[in-house]
Amino acid sequence: MGQTPGPRRHVTADPDAVDDTACTVLHVDMDAFFASVELRRQPELRGRPMMVAGPSQRGVVLSATYEARRYGIRSAMPTSRARLLCPDVVVVAPDHDAYRAASRDVMRLFHDVTPVVEPVSIDEAFLDVTGARRLAGRPGAIARDLRRRIADELGLTATVGASATKFVAKLASGLAKPDGLLVVPPADVRALLGPLPVRALWGVGPKSAAVLESLGIRTVGEVADTDPALLARALGPAAGAKAHELARGIDPRAVEPDVAEGSIGAESTFETDIASRTRMSRELLALAERTGRRARQAGVSGRVVVLKVRYSDWSTVTRAVTLDTATDTSRTVHRTAEQLLDRLGWAGRRVRLLGVRLEGLVPTAEVTEQLQFGAPEGPPEWRVAESVMDRVSERFGPTAVRPASLVSGGPRPDRESPPKRDPVR
Repeated sequence: MGQTPGPRRHVTADPDAVDDTACTVLHVDMDAFFASVELRRQPELRGRPMMVAGPSQRGVVLSATYEARRYGIRSAMPTSRARLLCPDVVVVAPDHDAYRAASRDVMRLFHDVTPVVEPVSIDEAFLDVTGARRLAGRPGAIARDLRRRIADELGLTATVGASATKFVAKLASGLAKPDGLLVVPPADVRALLGPLPVRALWGVGPKSAAVLESLGIRTVGEVADTDPALLARALGPAAGAKAHELARGIDPRAVEPDVAEGSIGAESTFETDIASRTRMSRELLALAERTGRRARQAGVSGRVVVLKVRYSDWSTVTRAVTLDTATDTSRTVHRTAEQLLDRLGWAGRRVRLLGVRLEGLVPTAEVTEQLQFGAPEGPPEWRVAESVMDRVSERFGPTAVRPASLVSGGPRPDRESPPKRDPVR
């Protein structure tokens, strides 16, 4: 996806001042979500530069307050660099269980407005409010009221873009951040898009932008005015046609409710590189525990187990295997990840990061378990046991019950990967 141009700025469009009749697509994006959840329970940090980041100097920034962003701190930046940019920044260790709980509350409010909700990630979604207008009012008023409910009921802030298409709605929310609302009627789309740089278009990255700029095409308005045949020759038929349509505000994609999650997983970056096979097994067990728990909470199982290994020289490899039957059990995920690691031939190399994830997700209710003759502890029994552990953890905390090998130590996760979706949605 292209980049939203220039610095973020606060924009508030009075929904009563524009004709929002056709602006039935909302893009709701929570503001600095992980950081905002932390501020909600640590209000004494408000107004100070703060970031949610892994506890190690080798971790990465997961979220930063806007006070921290003024120093140049951004998500995915190494924690060590963020500290150099702002030595006084407050670092808060991530609490993914809290973020998922807050996300569920946010999504619940979305579904109070309309059943047509397409989650994009843990903290953003598209909403189609066409069917909600009769009871809830005009789209702009729906967006305004939703932002108010998020603030009043959840103590969080959200930015909303409203337009007739997903592309323009998402662009509008990016321009309105933080804590803003921007309604873009169809009649205003070309005026909004025209002066933006070409990288504002979905699908136009650095290479495509360089090609367009070599042709003297630097703005979205110039893309819209360019002969489609020229764009097809420069970018390829499909990419050229898509860029031309988006530049004119044309985006036929509908909001798709309840899009299935693409993957669920977890990663850990270590304080120091590791090479012990015993240590790696313990790390993989902790990652499998979190991955399986997340899958069970989401009610999904995966057909594909993926192992990710990053070595000390930053080279990264992934290996995957497709199971006969989709699984949500941590035991199966761990055993499969171990097998993938052994096949990798890592011996003698030091490891910086390990990751485990499930792909090819399907609703667990649709999975038919194969009978395991001669296996006294087959997957059904393990699923029951792990589900009980999940309930204990939910009530007493994630460390209340764990495999014995994890009691004396384990990985310190820098990040736990949220469900991944199509990045252009």
